[in-house]
Amino acid sequence: MTDETVPFRADLFRWGEGSWFFVRLPADAAEELRDLVTAPPRGFGSIRVGVEVGASSWSTSVFPEKETGSFVLPMKKAIRTAEGLDEGDPVEVVLTVQVD
Repeated sequence: MTDETVPFRADLFRWGEGSWFFVRLPADAAEELRDLVTAPPRGFGSIRVGVEVGASSWSTSVFPEKETGSFVLPMKKAIRTAEGLDEGDPVEVVLTVQVD
């Protein structure tokens, strides 16, 4: 990993009763991500990132979570299916900050 990446492990969780799934960055990973960001936050305080989970990679944004002071990473169904991930599973993630 380079200095521009933030690796972490977190459990996959469902948001409420809906079909949205996320992983929450651990506090140390959230702080490391904040340290790497040089541009002002985007809409809703989001940060654009590249994501690697297993053999899958994609671009998205992480979103601040007011209650915890961390960020949440949306995990779309195509990725969960490709990587065989279910609610409650631990997920190994590598984030890379993307510059516009």
